[in-house]
Amino acid sequence: MFAVIKTGGKQYRVKEGDILSIEKLEAEQGQTINFDQVLLLEDGDNIQVGAPYLEKAVVKAEVLEAYKNEKVIVFKKKRRKGYRRTKGHRQLLTKVKIAGIYSDGGKVEAEKTAVKVASKKTRKTEAAESEGKATVKKSARTRVAKKEEASRTEDSGKEE
Repeated sequence: MFAVIKTGGKQYRVKEGDILSIEKLEAEQGQTINFDQVLLLEDGDNIQVGAPYLEKAVVKAEVLEAYKNEKVIVFKKKRRKGYRRTKGHRQLLTKVKIAGIYSDGGKVEAEKTAVKVASKKTRKTEAAESEGKATVKKSARTRVAKKEEASRTEDSGKEE
């Protein structure tokens, strides 16, 4: 039995017992996660294809570790101009082991169904929430509308 799942903008063909390195997830070591974006499920002669996802299919995985990949060197050069730039990048990855593939999602207890790719913005908002700071920002339109309303009420008060 194998399945094709989607996570981190990529698709992976997995079977039970596989160990994958995928884009960093917001999960800790030892935690069990559920991938609910299952594109295809094969069980012998029975093949199920989602449009785009299979509704009840779930792939259960255990987080083994979070780590950084090897450094990738980015080198830029323009000939005869003395322009050279070197940068490095290490991608954040999560290693997971596939624990099971279930065609009926009712068999799996949901510890963590929403799998998110980590981003700086998410980490910053979580840190702000833990400190008790408000993360809601007012849009510029709302502020402009309030100023216009205030100026109208001031103008109507002067006319009377």
